[in-house]
Amino acid sequence: MGDCSNMEIAEPCVGMEFPSEKDAKCFYEEYSRQLAFTSKPLSRPDGSLTAREFVCCSKRSNRRPAETCDAMLRIELKAPDKCWVVTKFVKDHTHVLGTPTLHCLRPRRHFAKAVNVPSGMMYVAPLDSSNRGALKRTMGRDAHNLLEYFQRMQAQNPGFFYAIQLDEDNQMTNVFWADSRSRIAYTHFGDTVTLDTRYSCNQFRLPFAPFTGVNHHGHTILFGCALLLDESDTSFIWLFKTFLTAMRDHPPVSLVTDQDRAIQIAVAQVFPAARHCINKWDVLREGQEKLAHVCLAYPSFQVELHTCINFTETIDEFESSWTSIIEKYDLGRHEWLTSLYNARAQWVPVFFRDSFFATVFPGQGYPGSFFDGYVTQQTTLPMFFRLYERAMESWFEMEIEADLDTVNTPPVLKTPSPMENQAANLFTRKIFAKFQEELVETFAYIANRIDDNGTTSTFRVAKFENNNKAYMVTFCYPEMKANCSCQMFEHSGILCRHVLTVFTVTNILTLPPHYILRRWTRNAKSMVGLDEHVSEDGHDSLIHRYNHLCREAIKYAEEGAITSESYNIALGALREGGKKVSVVRKNAPPSSHGGDDKTSLLASETTPLLWPRQDEMVRRFNLNDGGARAKSVADLNLPRMAPVSLHRDDGAPENMVALPCLKSMTWVMESKNTMPGGRVAVINLKLHDYRKFPSEDMEVKFQLSSVTLEPMLRSMAYISEQLSAPANKVAVINLKLQDTETITGESEVKFQVSRDTLGAMLRSMAYIREQLSTVGELQTEPQTKKQRK
Repeated sequence: MGDCSNMEIAEPCVGMEFPSEKDAKCFYEEYSRQLAFTSKPLSRPDGSLTAREFVCCSKRSNRRPAETCDAMLRIELKAPDKCWVVTKFVKDHTHVLGTPTLHCLRPRRHFAKAVNVPSGMMYVAPLDSSNRGALKRTMGRDAHNLLEYFQRMQAQNPGFFYAIQLDEDNQMTNVFWADSRSRIAYTHFGDTVTLDTRYSCNQFRLPFAPFTGVNHHGHTILFGCALLLDESDTSFIWLFKTFLTAMRDHPPVSLVTDQDRAIQIAVAQVFPAARHCINKWDVLREGQEKLAHVCLAYPSFQVELHTCINFTETIDEFESSWTSIIEKYDLGRHEWLTSLYNARAQWVPVFFRDSFFATVFPGQGYPGSFFDGYVTQQTTLPMFFRLYERAMESWFEMEIEADLDTVNTPPVLKTPSPMENQAANLFTRKIFAKFQEELVETFAYIANRIDDNGTTSTFRVAKFENNNKAYMVTFCYPEMKANCSCQMFEHSGILCRHVLTVFTVTNILTLPPHYILRRWTRNAKSMVGLDEHVSEDGHDSLIHRYNHLCREAIKYAEEGAITSESYNIALGALREGGKKVSVVRKNAPPSSHGGDDKTSLLASETTPLLWPRQDEMVRRFNLNDGGARAKSVADLNLPRMAPVSLHRDDGAPENMVALPCLKSMTWVMESKNTMPGGRVAVINLKLHDYRKFPSEDMEVKFQLSSVTLEPMLRSMAYISEQLSAPANKVAVINLKLQDTETITGESEVKFQVSRDTLGAMLRSMAYIREQLSTVGELQTEPQTKKQRK
């Protein structure tokens, strides 16, 4: 099992509290056992009932009490709270300690049962023994490797936090951890949290559940991770309490989880004030199966249901839309849809529009998870942490690129409004784009005052050409506060076009301060320890530089907080250093890894995704980075992919010949009337051939249908897993195409890809699959009930 002497042990300290004398005794016994010495409680010669001491009973000589070890722990009863507090702790022993035992891997159930532990330190807590019905699973020998990984991470990154829960047999059953970047991110963006437990389904070997949120660029970010071998309500209660401890006891405003009864019980107990809703994707996961016959018969059904669920702005509007759909498609006796409707208040977005969920783009497709494209069916625990670190690195780099883009790229203003110019300088690029969209739309709206009591006015806001659909906006002049019936600001933190229209007619030229949420601004992360003085230790890795800064910042904080004078000096130096770092970042050249987001045009060409596919676990990524977008292809008489036409080269690496490398991949979606589905993807691969002098590019163009794409995705996913091994540097891909232009009717294209290139290609193919999922538009619309009669 390895030596445990290097473990981070929850060491006693003055001020530590215990609910009872017995708990303190058990704690010190466990502490002594892990350090390989024996402890015992001293008797009370004075009969005191308010103090107790526990001492080391190891001696150099049994005959000479004077040489008894001085190590001890003293606790005293704190009267008001009726708890026991450590008032004295002597750590050093007057003898050599023995070799620590392996009990550190399996502490007793009562260890640290109710101990206040400093932030970042490992602790364990027991499962409730009453939970006998939980599924029994253990990590086995992976538990030791997991602890070693956590210890190494904490040594490198002092802000790293982890906690472990044990069952009644002292087996490791649940684990939670969060590194310093995640914990710092939570201080800025922890107002809304999502717990994704879908990775704990049986189709994965790894029962894994991440806590995620949304940063100021609209990116999914990570707050913490859990391995849940036991998924009872008791375990989730422990998990949520541990999460709160790691996040310094600041609960989120809103929480999104899967539809698990144990989770709902735990949320009600640990986060009673948070607005809790069920992930709609989890609710709709069975939709393709349950409603397949309806979707195939009526292409418009999925679009209408998607609009009803995602774009209705009031509860009455949702109810009316849902009823209309049920009647139109004669689904009143459909049990699954009835069950969804009965639980609508738990998952339909319109029921939560009065609470903040950072929902800037409510109609966007399946959001995926932070670890999509990293955790797969083949992921084992040792492999997982390599992929975990890769995902963290990707997040950090993506956020830095978005920060630089916000600072270095001037926005394109579309109106002469001072408010637009103000927002452009305040918000990040993506959030400004959303605000700008709302502001531009005000030119199509008119606001009529229908009530005024002197301080508060009510306006009816509607489009010129659609006066039947109106929004009610109340505006209080003294407080400069407006409330709209669409509740967009309450839900997303961005003002809607209706309120902005009222601001226009009331001559409000700039945004009032209370409508500028700091979490959406370019300065959302300012005034944190990240902007410490720059390290000069020569590390090139972003993570190394970050971790080094964290360690130095913690040392700096410990020294600076000793007195008020040193605190003021330290804080002033931090702020001055932060200004210098901001100047350096502002003048930094744009990242070479950046690229335009080119998926938006494609997204408008397809039917909105209503429910995630069961096998969609790949993060979407557009590889259209080869310059201009591929032009529309009028002639679709191109080679087609044959089913099961992607192969991997099993030749030895040393025998591998030089092959063209994949440089870029672009695609367009085309309709082909001769096909029932009406859609194909035209793929254009640009390969760079180093074998020729001078080296040159060549292009390969072919079609993909929804049928031929699936075997290609499966093969590529398998190859991607093979490339995770250090020995495999590249994969050789052999595309076999059906080509009517050749004598044989086939053609082959052979090229090599690295792990990262294949990963990007894989994510692009997953996005294309979504585009190809659109059902053909050749089928007829259904008639309503009245028409059928």
